[in-house]
Amino acid sequence: MTAGNAIATLAGGPCACYAADMSEDTPKSATRPHGANGLTYADAGVSIEAGADLVERVKPAAKRTARPGVVGGLGGFGGLFDLKAAGWTDPLLVAATDGVGTKLRIAIETDRLDGVGVDLVAMCVNDLLCQGAEPLFFLDYYATGALDPAAAARVVEGVAAGCIDAGCALLGGETAEMPGMYSKGDFDLAGFAVGAVERTGLLPRDISVGDVILGLPSAGAHSNGYSLIRRIIAESGLNFDQPAPFAPEETLGAATLTPTRIYVRAGRAALAAAGDGVRGFAHITGGGLTENLPRLWDDAPTLAAEINLESWTPQPLFQWLAETGGVDETEMLRAFNCGVGLAIVCRPDSINTVRDALVEAGEAPLEIGRMIERREGDRPVLYRGALFS
Repeated sequence: MTAGNAIATLAGGPCACYAADMSEDTPKSATRPHGANGLTYADAGVSIEAGADLVERVKPAAKRTARPGVVGGLGGFGGLFDLKAAGWTDPLLVAATDGVGTKLRIAIETDRLDGVGVDLVAMCVNDLLCQGAEPLFFLDYYATGALDPAAAARVVEGVAAGCIDAGCALLGGETAEMPGMYSKGDFDLAGFAVGAVERTGLLPRDISVGDVILGLPSAGAHSNGYSLIRRIIAESGLNFDQPAPFAPEETLGAATLTPTRIYVRAGRAALAAAGDGVRGFAHITGGGLTENLPRLWDDAPTLAAEINLESWTPQPLFQWLAETGGVDETEMLRAFNCGVGLAIVCRPDSINTVRDALVEAGEAPLEIGRMIERREGDRPVLYRGALFS
């Protein structure tokens, strides 16, 4: 398996185990002689040609993601990156890994594969931002039972688009074709991102009472809560090709597959403008605001975030999910981002600088709360008002 290929093609790892399995299940009298009549990799369900075809399809997409620091091209056993050439002085490396979850199920069933690669990148690079890191490079892992180069290339094109948005290089990846592990047409994805932050810029830092919390809008459910979303849709009796009740101009499949937003450029613009006026970023993923905000002050049990639920309007998707599934507000705020994809904690005297930088970067920040002193018995995130008016 060559990590240096952008979605590197098939090698001995996953497929060798199938040869072993076959030998155990085949009676001696049924074994075949070596030579022209013997078994091939293709007989076992693995197409080396399909893998080579995929590599050629995605090379142009990977090339478009090149950035300072990338050393060499695709095809080696590993991808190389030169931190010094990228301009770093005293960096810490930050790594993140994630997947797309059961959102893939909807993408596969509706044959809408183009956005899930963006989701994959976003789920990793947004996490790097929360440490103050600049994403440097990304690797992906695509696993399937029988490789469809055209379908896989659509996914990798999305990965490349996400990398370009985040400013990182698609440095490598791996395709695993594993017959018997996945049903026909199914696949799974994993992503791995590495970034760097100067030692003095590590986040979060010095969060304190009085700090202001800004929220950046999400584009829907992003890549979390999809097991619950699919359960609600199944019980509603709707199909993915029907108009979405909350967005009738789109099908339900399209409306639930809006890609995760990538906040890297806007977040880094805020850091460049306000410096240590930015105290921390929280990527609002599984667990919602309820679970993700407190990750910024784990070592300060006297702090709490007070969130005004009436300071933003969740996308119609969320109200439909709540009403159709009978999901109460507490569970909605734990399962979904509910319209806020990234929270930013800022010093009060830097709020205007941060807000202006975010607007200049194309964002629409809203003031959604503030840091307060946590009293005994309080939860780390306190909500005021109602999510749905």
